[in-house]
Amino acid sequence: MLNLHSKLPNTGTSIFSVMTALANEHGAINLSQGFPDFDCDQALKSLVTKYMRKGLNQYAPMSGVRELRQVIATKMQKSYGMELDPDAEITITAGATEALFSAITALVRPDDEVILIEPAYDSYRPAVEVNGGIAVTYELKAPDYKVDWKLLERLISWRTRLIVVNTPHNPTGKVFRQADWQQLQKIAEDRDILVLSDEAYEHLTFDGLAHQSMLRFPEVYTRGLAVFSFGKTIHATGWKMGCCIAPPQLTREFRKVHQYNVFSVNTPMQYALADFFADEENYIHLPAFFQEKRDFFLRQMEGVPLKPLKSEGTYFQLFDYSALSDMPDLEFAKWLTTEVGVAAIPTSAFYASGRDEKVVRFCFAKQEQTLKKAAEKLIKLGDL
Repeated sequence: MLNLHSKLPNTGTSIFSVMTALANEHGAINLSQGFPDFDCDQALKSLVTKYMRKGLNQYAPMSGVRELRQVIATKMQKSYGMELDPDAEITITAGATEALFSAITALVRPDDEVILIEPAYDSYRPAVEVNGGIAVTYELKAPDYKVDWKLLERLISWRTRLIVVNTPHNPTGKVFRQADWQQLQKIAEDRDILVLSDEAYEHLTFDGLAHQSMLRFPEVYTRGLAVFSFGKTIHATGWKMGCCIAPPQLTREFRKVHQYNVFSVNTPMQYALADFFADEENYIHLPAFFQEKRDFFLRQMEGVPLKPLKSEGTYFQLFDYSALSDMPDLEFAKWLTTEVGVAAIPTSAFYASGRDEKVVRFCFAKQEQTLKKAAEKLIKLGDL
């Protein structure tokens, strides 16, 4: 017999794949997995075609096409006031998830402890564990999902290597304030602790809130890596394009792993994105664009016996269903899919403990007609 010792014995198929497959099987409206059901900009697709036809179809430099790295440096300076060296501090990656995995692999050693703030994006923990690290959980609680930094600090030990943060936060939709970064800075500054900041939804903040990137806080940035997702910015999650920004010393370590993970990423898309991001009009409208979708969805959901929790960013909206049912959230999400015809994600899937607060997540990055049809199905919950 094959004597196989799994490095991730407790890891199965992700909840996103499970719920999407269930939605497809039952013909349900899929508001579970986080992707738009509308296309990206035609001009951007034309730019990709342009560079393909120019023959730019071979390997890009390992760190990324310089034209794109330079544009990103300019973009980040305008957005967050941070002067960056495009050669020493910016690496183009195969999406945010590859950047997160490569960063954790580069930094986490066997038996290092990594503090994860849960509910959390489901790639963090496996990346820590496959590298021999120990995930230490700080749990956020509904309905406000606010970090108590004094309680988090109690989790720090001499083994703590890394703290992973995410703002705007998936799945809760909460957004860091300046005070959050200031408190995190105090925790990390006198310790040998690194910070990994997942900022995939940087342009999706609502109600006048500004995205508080790590890049606004130089004292944290000196010990940190910030990860961004272009797919969220250009409505093309399937392109799997992103970047990791870090000080030169950390970038050197990051690239040691990145070069043997994917080496480099899609060449013509990098040139196209360099042209596209050079015009800030292509992305500065995104907060208003997605806030309008959030607000439209909430208006359509009026009368549905689900309680909305405040979404400050991302393209996700949480709903508390405790007044309607006492079913566990995974069971409730599956029931919504098979019996009501709308797929959602249970928030317990984002907790290692399976914490169940009777809350589910819907994605509103959809066309208005999709959101309207979903609400029309969900309104029938009031007849139960």
